[in-house]
Amino acid sequence: MNLLIIGAPGSGKGTVSNDLLKDYDIAHVSTGDMLRLAIKENSPVGIRASEYMNKGQLVPDSIIHDIIVERLSRDDIKKGFLFDGYPRTIDQAIDLSSILDELHIQIDAVLELDIDDESLKKRITGRRLCPTCSEIYNIYSKPSKVEDVCDKCGSKLISRKDDSLESLTVRLEEYHRNTQPVLEYYEKMGLVKKIDADRASNQVYDDIKLILEGLK
Repeated sequence: MNLLIIGAPGSGKGTVSNDLLKDYDIAHVSTGDMLRLAIKENSPVGIRASEYMNKGQLVPDSIIHDIIVERLSRDDIKKGFLFDGYPRTIDQAIDLSSILDELHIQIDAVLELDIDDESLKKRITGRRLCPTCSEIYNIYSKPSKVEDVCDKCGSKLISRKDDSLESLTVRLEEYHRNTQPVLEYYEKMGLVKKIDADRASNQVYDDIKLILEGLK
């Protein structure tokens, strides 16, 4: 089973991905992980990528292309894969289709985690994290018993820098601008499966499992 998962920041991609990898025997394909591995292994493409990353620059699509080709050549891909966080742009989607065509691999489904921006803003800006035990709270949906104090260990809760409204607004604008053409591209292929992500994570995952059962 070959899957892509697409969703805005805070839509629950990480939670869903972890559940899928736990329940289905498929490989996790993350561009971030691939870049770090290529750099760690000091492969030719990793050396090229590190030159950009060391300067704080985005790694060009041409290098991402080579890393994906390298990743898809590994044996664990034969049992299926989950692409997480890629493609982010229409150019990357077209390039990925070209790579997969050459390898005679087909995508079975594109899972779109659908949630409106206002709900995302509450989910993200309301998030509070315990720096000691890593427990996560939300002032709207899962508040601590004492404001800004962890129920488990009593530490003072913090907000992550990226959880500010200003940061989230920029990330959402970028997501919508880049990702809508990607979704339209896959919709034309009949691959997009839209899931209501504005619910409890177990409900979201139950829907995804029903979709995947229907693909078999």
